[in-house]
Amino acid sequence: MSASILQIGVRILRVRGEVDADLPLPEPATKHSAGVDLRAAIEGELELAPGERRAIPTGFAVAIPPGYEGQVRGRSGLALESGIVVPNAPGTIDADYRGEIQVILQNTGEQPFRLARGDRIGQLVIAPVAVPVFEEVQESEALGPTRRGAGGFGHTGR
Repeated sequence: MSASILQIGVRILRVRGEVDADLPLPEPATKHSAGVDLRAAIEGELELAPGERRAIPTGFAVAIPPGYEGQVRGRSGLALESGIVVPNAPGTIDADYRGEIQVILQNTGEQPFRLARGDRIGQLVIAPVAVPVFEEVQESEALGPTRRGAGGFGHTGR
């Protein structure tokens, strides 16, 4: 049985035109990757000190279709090997945002981390969005019973 891959058209702009022409368009690393790789559009190199966080430009702006969002996620290899994470992961890019995509990186490691132009710094996943239509109720019973109820953090055990 062959599964079809859902595709959606997304317009993309090189924010600085020819200045970033050396950076490839975001693309998936493998045939079945959920996201496309985002790269650092920095001049030369920069260093993230332990504990430091910084917004890293990618050189691209996109027009995400209504009904979808962009999710900016970290790269597992960077997190495991160097402690480089996206602290707000997944960061949301709304369908009406037209500015440059930036990836917030934080060095949670113990050593400085050097980042160079074109390094893969994150992933962009385009996902459908369900917009809630709230119906206010007056008592908790109107929410409907569940086995868990109002049990919060740690309620279900290990």
